[in-house]
Amino acid sequence: MTSATEDFIAARDWLLERSDDAQQARDGFQWPKLTHFNWAIDYFDVIAKGNTDPALVIVQEDGSQETLSYAELRDASSRLANWLRRSGVKRGETVLLMLGNQREIWESMLALIKVGAVIVPSTMLLSQADLQDRVDRGQVRHVITDASNVSKFESLNGHFSRFVAGEAAGWLPISAASAESPDFSPGEATPATDPLILYFTSGTTSKPKLVLHSHQSYPVGHLSTMYWIGLRPGDMHLNISSPGWAKHAWSSFFAPWNAGACIVAFNYTRFQPRVLLKLLQTLSINTLCAPPTVWRMLIQEDLKSWPVKLRALTSAGEPLNAEVIDKVREAWGLDIRDGFGQSESTCLIGNARSEPIKPGSMGKPMPGQPVVLLDGDGQPAEEGEICLDLGKQPVGLMTGYLGNDDLTREVMHDGFYHTRDLAFRDADGYITYLGRNDDVFKSSDYRLSPFELESALIEHPDVAEAAVVPSPDERRLTVPKAFVILRPDLAPSREVALSILAYARDRLAPYQRVRRLEFADLPKTLSGKIQRGVLKRLEHEGMQSQERREHEYREDDFPEVFK
Repeated sequence: MTSATEDFIAARDWLLERSDDAQQARDGFQWPKLTHFNWAIDYFDVIAKGNTDPALVIVQEDGSQETLSYAELRDASSRLANWLRRSGVKRGETVLLMLGNQREIWESMLALIKVGAVIVPSTMLLSQADLQDRVDRGQVRHVITDASNVSKFESLNGHFSRFVAGEAAGWLPISAASAESPDFSPGEATPATDPLILYFTSGTTSKPKLVLHSHQSYPVGHLSTMYWIGLRPGDMHLNISSPGWAKHAWSSFFAPWNAGACIVAFNYTRFQPRVLLKLLQTLSINTLCAPPTVWRMLIQEDLKSWPVKLRALTSAGEPLNAEVIDKVREAWGLDIRDGFGQSESTCLIGNARSEPIKPGSMGKPMPGQPVVLLDGDGQPAEEGEICLDLGKQPVGLMTGYLGNDDLTREVMHDGFYHTRDLAFRDADGYITYLGRNDDVFKSSDYRLSPFELESALIEHPDVAEAAVVPSPDERRLTVPKAFVILRPDLAPSREVALSILAYARDRLAPYQRVRRLEFADLPKTLSGKIQRGVLKRLEHEGMQSQERREHEYREDDFPEVFK
């Protein structure tokens, strides 16, 4: 009988050996069947012991670097796991992790996996209301953050232990773990179905959903992500992503280390294409994953004058237009390959390195992902909702929405997981994304919920109703625009628009910022539901005509406030 470690590595190696034959990889791949598995102990520690190869390089804006080997991360994370467990962190308890691209975030992730805690990855952009929601609904028992963010937790309700990277009064410094043993003994095996990661992800008509992943669904499931990116052992892999989001765990944690590659993290205060291009050259980056916003900025440079050693390029979050793909191909002879997945899953669909790209298409199902399109009657079709056949036991799929069995049943019924994303498949099997069947939208690669933004707007004393829709934007793809109905005794004005925009800015995270506003009636159905589809169409037509409507305002109109 083979061990869980051997089974996992065998599945990984099977994919790596077929990196140049995607169809064979799709036809023959089998997920490892695991009953007990702890990725950090049973896989990472095994390949990391005595391994001096670089596993992580953190680059600062000034060019300074910190490099950690696999062995160093193994030992540091084991010390931290021993210390956290001795400090009261128990298997199954929830830990909110809010750190930047610093060594402690990778050490903490590995350590918490070893302990068997449930991790709540959190961006440092969260407001206090966001954090309180996570503490409450996530039943957070412990928090790990850095010294610059401890103040955000001081006024929160709840009983949780406090750990800090750095020093802060009343917080336990995780640097104390350095005195612990570099070997960690779990005491008991980890069931593969035990909870591991809890993501808060935006919805359309409710608070963020709680997406729960297991020790199997994310670490093992990201073998599909590894294959899509095209990673190989020893690669230098750079992913442009902020911690706290699922994409960071995808491409800055599990997928590269599944391949035995080195993760490169780049810290910057303001993105500058030429700084990134220089980094690609300096570190001889092999694989690059960047959001469409970054690609659109890169093509503004003369890429031909920046020769690189890149082998594979990927992008996710939204489709790239042909102009971007063509310019990069012309300069570097490489295709940017699109991919598709959710917080609820690992990579489901993607353009593999060995197959030609069709402009606008997301590609084909990744190995191990039983993707099917279902029409309105729930029947397989060439156009419909992207679903997964649960009968074929897709591994890289969440266990469900924590605390919401009704919503879990809503997306997992009749033998399929329903993504709520629509697509069509052509005669060659390529799948092209059509859009959401709800109202969530992307802005600068962040997934935004109209409900959350509207909830902040209607707290303004002058706002009676509000509806938020995506407004086309050349740089960010879309930006949030609010259609607002004022209280009856108030007339639209520049002063009121400024007041509302500033109010929303102060209460929402920067990536949620409402950047446009229009005073207008809201179209509704007979039952009183706002018809956002009508508003989206109206906004799209207005931006195409480039004509400003009466009572329409934008942040650019107020340069004295919005800089």
